[in-house]
Amino acid sequence: MNRSDTPAGGAPSQFWQIQVLPECFNVNQSDKSGAPGHKHAEISQCLRAAIITGKYSAGSRMPRESQLVKKFGASRPTVARALRTLEAEGLVHRRAGSGTFASGGSNGPRSGTRTLALLIPDLRNTEFFQKIAGEIATMARVGGFEFVWGGSGQPRLEADVSLTHGESLCRQFVQSRVDGVFFTPSELMEGHAEANKRMAEMLHDAGIPVVLLDRDFLPFPQRSGFDLAGVDNVAGGYMLGEHLIKLGCRSLCFVHPPHSAPSAAGRIAGLRAAMDDHGIPWSRDQVFEGDAGDPAFIRRLLKAGPDALVATNDHTATLLLQGLSRRRIEVPRQIRVVGFDDGGFATLASPALTTIHQPCREIAVCAFRAMIERLTDPTLPARHITVTPRLVVRDSCGAYH
Repeated sequence: MNRSDTPAGGAPSQFWQIQVLPECFNVNQSDKSGAPGHKHAEISQCLRAAIITGKYSAGSRMPRESQLVKKFGASRPTVARALRTLEAEGLVHRRAGSGTFASGGSNGPRSGTRTLALLIPDLRNTEFFQKIAGEIATMARVGGFEFVWGGSGQPRLEADVSLTHGESLCRQFVQSRVDGVFFTPSELMEGHAEANKRMAEMLHDAGIPVVLLDRDFLPFPQRSGFDLAGVDNVAGGYMLGEHLIKLGCRSLCFVHPPHSAPSAAGRIAGLRAAMDDHGIPWSRDQVFEGDAGDPAFIRRLLKAGPDALVATNDHTATLLLQGLSRRRIEVPRQIRVVGFDDGGFATLASPALTTIHQPCREIAVCAFRAMIERLTDPTLPARHITVTPRLVVRDSCGAYH
């Protein structure tokens, strides 16, 4: 876990980077000075997040005090004090002779009184974010929060994905005084960087907690002072690069569309690290920015003579497959192609895409818990929570040929 003191955007000047392995979400925290916080508060915060995110459903038995003593390395009176705090909040109740049971987030004092909102202007175009949004909406409902999808209280995909509309939604959230916003900065549009920064600052100036999903709005590797939950893009890029190198590839090119999110730069950094580790020269000329659906772009790409193409996402990889097919170039026999995301494009493509699986539920859980902790303690340093990606091998990389 690394802590950086780089200030950004007027938000908290410190942040922690937390690596999260799949199915593992327990994080021990300390205050900004590095000294441990009050142990009972740490325990109650951890259990509160677990109840609200659904790990302990209403009526389920909580761990025994002796188990919590061992888990947190605390005394029994400290554990008892943490449970009393949760009981006062209506999150747990005790039964004499039986133990402590979760009441569910809907019975707490926040029930029906707090609103969380989703700000993903281009949600309708991204299956990956639709999955994450759905998971967050479910956890919000279980936790007793009202949940706003963009400009609606009902799940829907916005017809208007412009930056202007995104800023309009942001103003609505400020006017209606929502309690927290999950924000995915826009990409692929000219002027997106400035608009994303304006939206984030608008929410911050209004005192509304923000948890970024998947990406920051500052160029990689810079970090703003907001909580962020997403996949480890550098690790994902490294996995793809190492896999292709082990298959014999030596000329790897990275492909992304114009105005890509900072996550693309993280994936490039991982690919470059893999090549460096295997003694393969790297040049910025191996990064191609353009429309993968444009035949002229495909021609320019092929002039570089790559034996493998690493696409920034599965949509771009699918466009590459189509463009190569039109030129009668066989994948993977003549050139290998890999993607990133593991959405519907990956299995429907021909050949099926080797890609990086982004664990949507794990990202959603980390984001939701970060929001709950931010609402509970606004003084926490901003955290960058990265979930470990997983390589999914299919036909497009040639591993099975």
